[in-house]
Amino acid sequence: MPAALPRSKVKKSQTWNAESVFASPEAFDAEVKNILESLPAVKTFQGHLGDSPDTFLEAMNAMDALSQRAMKVQVYATMSSAVDAADPLGAAMNGKATSALAQVSAATSFVDPELLAIGETRLRQWLQDDPRLKLYEHYINDLFRKQAHVRNAEVEELLGMLRDPFNSTRNTTSMLANADFKFKPARDSKNKPIELTQSTYLSVLGGMDRKARRTAWENYHDKYLEFKHTLAGNLATSIKQNVFNMKARNFSSSLEATLFNGDVPVEMFHNLLDIFKKNLPLWHRYWKLRRKALDLKTLHPYDVQAPLASKKHKVPFEKAVEWICDGLAPMGDEYISVMRKGCLQDRWVDWVPNAGKREGAFSTRVPRGMLCFIMMSYTDSVVSMSTLAHELGHAMHAYYASRAQPMIYYLYPSIVAETASNFHQAMVRAHLLETNPSKAFQIALLEEAMSNFHRYFFVMPTLARFELETHQRIERGEALTADSMIELMADLFSEGFGGHMDLDRQRVGITWGTFTTHLYIDYYSFQYAIGISAANAIAKRILSSAPNAAQDHIDFLKTGSSKPPMEVFRIAGVDMTSSGPIEDAFEVLEDYIDRLETLTSK
Repeated sequence: MPAALPRSKVKKSQTWNAESVFASPEAFDAEVKNILESLPAVKTFQGHLGDSPDTFLEAMNAMDALSQRAMKVQVYATMSSAVDAADPLGAAMNGKATSALAQVSAATSFVDPELLAIGETRLRQWLQDDPRLKLYEHYINDLFRKQAHVRNAEVEELLGMLRDPFNSTRNTTSMLANADFKFKPARDSKNKPIELTQSTYLSVLGGMDRKARRTAWENYHDKYLEFKHTLAGNLATSIKQNVFNMKARNFSSSLEATLFNGDVPVEMFHNLLDIFKKNLPLWHRYWKLRRKALDLKTLHPYDVQAPLASKKHKVPFEKAVEWICDGLAPMGDEYISVMRKGCLQDRWVDWVPNAGKREGAFSTRVPRGMLCFIMMSYTDSVVSMSTLAHELGHAMHAYYASRAQPMIYYLYPSIVAETASNFHQAMVRAHLLETNPSKAFQIALLEEAMSNFHRYFFVMPTLARFELETHQRIERGEALTADSMIELMADLFSEGFGGHMDLDRQRVGITWGTFTTHLYIDYYSFQYAIGISAANAIAKRILSSAPNAAQDHIDFLKTGSSKPPMEVFRIAGVDMTSSGPIEDAFEVLEDYIDRLETLTSK
């Protein structure tokens, strides 16, 4: 594997279209300055929202415009810092954007307390009398649903101001892992060094050379173990911040606080974990299958991504775009045209691995009129193709929601966030399994499917169990230390492995430290499993030609957060208040394992 490419050597055509957002960093700085100078004008509405429907509407329009500008700044800074975490300019812009958003949040924090003071009766009369205000009906409904947990204007402003300093733990962890960590090179079977970075790690784990996989996995986790106390301190602080917010808003638990805010039934969380634990024997069966197929005496965590077929399948970026568009053809010409143009002309995707690029992949949530952007490290593999499909699902969700909804609704609920992305993977996977009969390629596709399910239906529920326990310990006033979290994580994975995989307790136990984003978004990890369940249910409707299924999915994307999350799912034709979609997703997983067993035993 060649050395990681310096960012300066990446071709412009392979980078995100930064200039479509701001012509230069100086233009970004000027807009941040302008946003901050606009805050007093927004504050002039404080104390006057109840004057008339006209004043209320004028205020909401002003804040919508301000929010669009602030989000544009955030997208630019986030992408700039993510593609090269070692770039001080990108880091500085990220800090400026975070600070600006916190000040916008503080300046607009008077709205909810003031509307509550106006009263539900008067506001509902406005909604009835003035058609222009009909748009805000769900917002008003949700506000009074949360009424008991909204504080007065002064406290809300203070909580808004805390957004910036509270983000520092997540930012510090990200900078530590993505900018400061220098990993010891891996070694292949010929003892040749392989440069190890955040953007190359997963491709080494997916390689044939077992020594390279082992040394990459060990060296990667050893670096996190080296800084385990710092990482533990940051994560514990983040959890304490969640507990602070819980108490500030008068909730009995951080889980209740987080899910209530998103209008998600707490039962959904516990239901998922119960179904997950019931189905652990499926995962135990898969570990046995991998050990046998790889002809190993003992399976190790670094063997989970090892290819089961010796033939490599090179999938260049342009080919991946073609296959993804083919798999999503049932969504219609407009859908495909937007996505293809975004990838091949408008430079939505920053896709080349380069030194300093942060780990993983993500898609930005963009305001109306902006291009959608994706950061990833594409490695010409089936797995990279699937990751691209996943992130394009997020991008299309942002594309439709931002164009159909005002700013207060364009950010789709977090509980549905992983649905559109996993839907893309399910559709593309089904298409390729049907149209590519090659045994080796079928195995590669099923391995990709298992890799995806491993992350979302094994790792993420395990992290959710970890989150619940660590939050409860803080809520009880107990301490969280690096060693106690390592032990907890190792115990949870031990149960998941079921004795079918070697358990290196320290390296497996530090898994929480390697998740520098997910665990800093309160109780987000379990929502991946909800997303993959809903996604497979939607894909099944479309692939079985259910009436209007494709349009139902597009309408689902357009809804944003303009309805309660469970209603948003129903628009797509899925009832996520039941156990059915989660149970069905485990049936999909079982089918993949059945197929792999058949293919690898021949």
